[in-house]
Amino acid sequence: MVSIGLVVAEFNREITAEMEERAREAAADRGATVVETLHVPGAYDTPLAADRLARRDDVDAVAVVGAIKSGDTDHDLVIGEAAASALTEVSLDRDTPVAFGVTGPGMSMDEARARVDYGARAVDSALDLVEEL
Repeated sequence: MVSIGLVVAEFNREITAEMEERAREAAADRGATVVETLHVPGAYDTPLAADRLARRDDVDAVAVVGAIKSGDTDHDLVIGEAAASALTEVSLDRDTPVAFGVTGPGMSMDEARARVDYGARAVDSALDLVEEL
């Protein structure tokens, strides 16, 4: 059985709670076990948590979920780019799949609600990569 770690950004929790639920359902549907879930303040904070999970011997892959919506500045773009880049580095440095299920940046709250299935997609991506590798 494949074991995964789940990282959930708490910012925009009304969206990420549903993403987390979808992620758990996808893991169960695929026969995988979520061995630990780490809740972090926001998407920017996900790489450290993903790295901690990827270091564990009982974690085969990590799925990260979060929602970055538009604001009054370009801050959402900075956060999205930083998180994506750092999570890629975690995956490569730890030789462990880290799936990016963070939606945005540049989206409205309605668009974020329409993308809650990215929680399941992140888990599916992580599991697919474990199987392939």
